Order: sequence, then structure tokens, then C-alpha cells
Amino acid sequence: MGKFIITKRKDGEYQFNLKAGNGEIILTSEGYAAKSGCKNGIESVKVNSQIDSRFERRTSVNNKDYFVLKAGNGEIIGKSQLYSTKLGMENGITSVKENAPTAEIIDETN
Repeated sequence: MGKFIITKRKDGEYQFNLKAGNGEIILTSEGYAAKSGCKNGIESVKVNSQIDSRFERRTSVNNKDYFVLKAGNGEIIGKSQLYSTKLGMENGITSVKENAPTAEIIDETN
């Protein structure tokens, strides 16, 4: 079962990582000034991860594949790690789709 882990960055912003059941990070959020914004981002991932068109497949400057998940307004909610193959990236997207809806939320900022 997946987990959303909320942490605080050195700059004071909140972020979350979505981890798959095996503990691997499959999506990392942008930074949020407030924890409430971070929690709203998690809810947005749960909804938008079920809509394939919200996943944007990209290639990095060093030719690695990755994806971003966007909200309905086009804002990026989170991005993946870099993958060495397109198949790896597609498997990452599938993992987000499967894990996000039922993932528990763990707040490590308390």
C-alpha cells in the first residue's frame, strides 16, 4: 500500500513524497508555504492521478524520461524520478495511478 509522506524542507516549505508499497518514491511534490496547501496537493494527486491526460511525459536535458502530474488548471502537482527507459516511466505512472487513491498520509513534520 502506498503512502504520502509530508516533510519540511530546509527552506521551511512543506512537500510530500508518494511512496509505493516497496518504499520507492514514485512522485515528489513542489514546495508549499503552508502545510494545508501540501495536504490539498495530496488530495489533488488522489483525484488527478486517475486521469491519464493529467500525466505529461517528458525527457530531461540528459535524455532521461520522467513525468509530471498536473492539476485540472495545468499546474504541476508533482514529478517523478528520472528513468532510463520509457517503459520504466510508464511503470512509474501506473504505480502512481494504483497507489495514490488509497495511500495513507504520514506527517513527519510534528
